[in-house]
Amino acid sequence: MNINLIEFFIKTVESNSQKTAVVDGNNSIVFQDLDLKSRALADSILKNIDCQNTPVAVFLPKSIDAVVSDIAITYSGNTYMNLDIKNPAERLSNILSLIQPRAIVTNTLHYKKISEIADETIKIINIDDITTENVPATSYFMNKLNSVIDTDPYCIINTSGSTGTPKGVVLNHKSFIDFMAQTFDEYKFNEKDVIGSLSPVIFDIWSYELCLLMGVGASIVIIPDTYSAFPVKILQLMQQHQVTYIFWVPTIMVNMANMGLLSQIELPYLRLCWFAGEVFPTKQFNIWRHNFPQVLFANFYGPIEITLDCVYYNIEREIPDDEPIPIGKAFRNTGILILDENNKNVTEHNIEGELCVRGTSLAMGYYNNPEKTAAAFVQNPL
Repeated sequence: MNINLIEFFIKTVESNSQKTAVVDGNNSIVFQDLDLKSRALADSILKNIDCQNTPVAVFLPKSIDAVVSDIAITYSGNTYMNLDIKNPAERLSNILSLIQPRAIVTNTLHYKKISEIADETIKIINIDDITTENVPATSYFMNKLNSVIDTDPYCIINTSGSTGTPKGVVLNHKSFIDFMAQTFDEYKFNEKDVIGSLSPVIFDIWSYELCLLMGVGASIVIIPDTYSAFPVKILQLMQQHQVTYIFWVPTIMVNMANMGLLSQIELPYLRLCWFAGEVFPTKQFNIWRHNFPQVLFANFYGPIEITLDCVYYNIEREIPDDEPIPIGKAFRNTGILILDENNKNVTEHNIEGELCVRGTSLAMGYYNNPEKTAAAFVQNPL
């Protein structure tokens, strides 16, 4: 039984050492080298901050180095928190003040910006200075990880902060392992899968893509941010790298459908498409489904306080353009309650209520924010 996500990664590296792990433009890295670089950075992290289960921030663009950094932080027994390099200094400062990470991993290009924002107590580690000489063996880190259990924090994902300072949602290893157990089996993920990675590193979708990489040896093809303005380039990149799986927010998919691009580019290797985060208009969805009949589409739903999502619907029937796509049923080991204003179960059809979730998929709370945690994470009233 694996109790932390690095245990998955170690087994994957052993069986897929020379397989491509990440493609980033003209650059790529195989699993063996990804593991080596991750252990080298993990060693540096532990030499700079001798601690475990502590937040370590990453201030890097979406890249091979971002993958290395997140895995390295996990190797070190700590908790990664990706920051958006495009965020204004004030937002970054607010996040750092609240979370108070012990260290930040960045590169030479972004070192000056983050060093001017970060408190002087935060150690800044330049990934460009890390070498792969004299890297400790995997067993060294496994000994360090003996005390890291599945209910310890894996990552922190910040909310949009639309109501004030962003909240740092803490997700643990167990919640991802639980989600992986169902989805890996149900959707038959394996080392032949190629992920068309479009989501920013600050999204939970990115964290799941890392789980696929670590858990089954799937390859990640990073889709450049700039391609969002040229959707045809995204489809061409998917075709070039024989992408089999995507997990996107519907906006870009709606744009592709409206522009008539889906009939222009064949994607014969694409077999699975998940979408979440907003409503996918059924009319535009049907354009996708009719152009790619070999693909299984699934609608996912859940708040950021859930690991990935709490309910899902595999679309295996025709849905009329004027009918909304259902959000479906709860994931295994997840309980869904619909409560009325008196905190009683809604039992009748067509009655509105508040959707509440219970199970290991729940986040651990908001980091360093007990007041807002207590307001959102409550005892089951039933």
